[in-house]
Amino acid sequence: MEHHAPPLPDDIIVQVSAAAVAAVDDRSSTSQIEEVDGGDDDDVKAIVGAGGLTRRTFSESYRMRHRNPLEFTPWQVALLAYQSLGVVYGDIGTSPLYTFSSFTLPDPDQDDLLGILSLILWTLTLVSLVKYVFIVLHADDHGEGGTFALYSLLRQHVNITGKTMPVPVTRLASDANLKFHSKKSSLQPRMLKFLEGSVIAQAVITYLVLIGTCMVMGDGALTPSISVLSAVQGIQSRSSRITQGHVVLLCVIILVFLFLYQRYGTGKVSFSFSPIMLVWFVLIASIGLYNIIKYYPPVLKAISPHYIYIFFAKNKRAGWEQLGTVVLCITGAEAMFADLGHFNKKSIQMAYSCLVYPSLILAYAGQAAFLIKNPSKLSTTFYSSIPEPLFWPMFIVATLSAVVASQALISASFSIIRQSIALGCFPRVTMNHTSKKYEGQVYSPEINYFLMIACILITVGFKGGPEIGQAYGVAVIWVMLITTHLITVVMVIIWQINIALAGSFYAAYTVLEGLFTISLLYKIAQGGWVPFAITAFFLIITLSWTYGRSKKNEYETNNLMDSQEFIKTVAMSNRVPGICIFCTDLMKGIPPIVRHYVQHMGCLRELMVFVTVRYLPVTSVLPEERFLFDRLEPFGVYRCIVQYGYMDNQNMEEDEYVVSIIASLKEIAQNADEVAMMDSALANGSTFIFGRVILKMSDNHNCFKRFIINNLYRFLQKNFRSNLSSLKIAPSKTLQIGIQYEI
Repeated sequence: MEHHAPPLPDDIIVQVSAAAVAAVDDRSSTSQIEEVDGGDDDDVKAIVGAGGLTRRTFSESYRMRHRNPLEFTPWQVALLAYQSLGVVYGDIGTSPLYTFSSFTLPDPDQDDLLGILSLILWTLTLVSLVKYVFIVLHADDHGEGGTFALYSLLRQHVNITGKTMPVPVTRLASDANLKFHSKKSSLQPRMLKFLEGSVIAQAVITYLVLIGTCMVMGDGALTPSISVLSAVQGIQSRSSRITQGHVVLLCVIILVFLFLYQRYGTGKVSFSFSPIMLVWFVLIASIGLYNIIKYYPPVLKAISPHYIYIFFAKNKRAGWEQLGTVVLCITGAEAMFADLGHFNKKSIQMAYSCLVYPSLILAYAGQAAFLIKNPSKLSTTFYSSIPEPLFWPMFIVATLSAVVASQALISASFSIIRQSIALGCFPRVTMNHTSKKYEGQVYSPEINYFLMIACILITVGFKGGPEIGQAYGVAVIWVMLITTHLITVVMVIIWQINIALAGSFYAAYTVLEGLFTISLLYKIAQGGWVPFAITAFFLIITLSWTYGRSKKNEYETNNLMDSQEFIKTVAMSNRVPGICIFCTDLMKGIPPIVRHYVQHMGCLRELMVFVTVRYLPVTSVLPEERFLFDRLEPFGVYRCIVQYGYMDNQNMEEDEYVVSIIASLKEIAQNADEVAMMDSALANGSTFIFGRVILKMSDNHNCFKRFIINNLYRFLQKNFRSNLSSLKIAPSKTLQIGIQYEI
């Protein structure tokens, strides 16, 4: 069904002004509804005409800053690399705070510690450096990264039909002409044909994406807890009077202040993050080098993988159970891909390869060298290995760095929810833009306070014990495993890499990350259940919302007003001056809400526009690609589709929107009378019509489906923000029509 679009009223805000409308280019053409060849006939529709859908061009000055590819000088790349330290590397950079101390081996000897170090070195190299820096970073969607970007990239190349998809799917013939829509290759790999022909495979990929994004939310709740706790835990070594309870209390206070300060925006929170992280990396590298020289200079011989074999041969089951803890050294590696949109590939590769990776290697090697001589200090590795004169400076820098790490995941959580709302798979929450310069910087109070409560409960519930580390590892490795599956599909379908090479990559990393995952299953009862609980919470919301919306759209499609009924209804109704804007999810046909409206009002405005906001699986839609128009029957009735990418920001108020619509409609006016009618309607004011739909599932369906629709979906409708919430429309110009759909 081609109408699976997010609710229109949510973001009908176009980045133009009344002055910009005057710059509209004349590209009008009449249009009609036709089906597009390929895919499911019910799912793939297009509005096309002599020159395709009418496209409106707005002033070039409204283009977003990242619309055109930029070429950077080496100096600019280096500057971006420096700036990325405070945004991208807070999480992985602070992993030395807690990685070694999360191991629970009794009386570790030199072979144990060299084996652990070897595992850490190889995991850092293979996963963070080889996989993410050299491979995954190249799977960007026009500069944007993350799980949603991977899915968006696949959606642009794979004709996903959408009937059983939890994420709304629409396709128009004009999509392929968008600037930020990737072009398909003329070659058709077998996997592409398989995916387009297999609804099950498409559903598996979609559910993997949803699970991965929900897992990141779990990561967002765990990162602040473990980072801040590990940073302040060192204060216990200063006095025997300071108990673990005091440490937990201090951690909670820092977390509360961190979350309360989010309302002021990422820019104000993170203005000094890069210098903090630069100092952090220099200090941990210097201390690591000092410890290597002082305690055990040949410690880097752990680069030989035979120490891994010795470790497992000696510890057997105990060693296997410790394998999952190694994952903590790569926490935050996925942030290099997720935050790609703020920088570029070269800057992130430069920062990691030249500073972050060497610093982490020296830090871990120095800690291992210290532990070889002081094995009893395993549980307090980080602060115990710091030279006494540097304790307090490192305590301050470590605490600040932990805040940086927390901020990165909190901001990422806001962005993920924003993208989920844009793609129609999450109910609307408050989303405030905190920066006029950077459109990606957003703040959601509901998500912020949920994460704050979750962090506090995790910190207090586990009393700052090693269980938090176990839970954190589970969240991290699942996201990475899902990325491995998705990137392999990208390799074969989009990059068209030799199937043997892609298969080798998939086998190697699935085995490696699969072993970590299996090892962490032993930790489920020890805290590993936390990320699964958070994932399940967000997944239930996502699936309940999308299922309810799909049933609503299915009902509306089956109960459309046909053209003859609509023409007759208009003819029998009184036409009063003004504009009536019907907000609908449907891109074809007249929604049943019109029938309900006429029955109760008995009249219609002289100019009616059916408006649908459509979110595409692309990063951005250019202003000149924003509007698609169509003339309907009878006279004075039009359809408008407003298109956005998942990273686009919308900030137009009601008057600007109506003026821009009328200015654009004049471009397809056939005569002076039609233009005069539009001017008259605009002068007489406008009304926005929204449907307030209540779904009720009949007893013909099983109790599980009835519970989802009649309870969960209805609860989400009542308690999350309405479609009107994001529109700056005066209450006197809005009208909600309540209607109950029996499904």
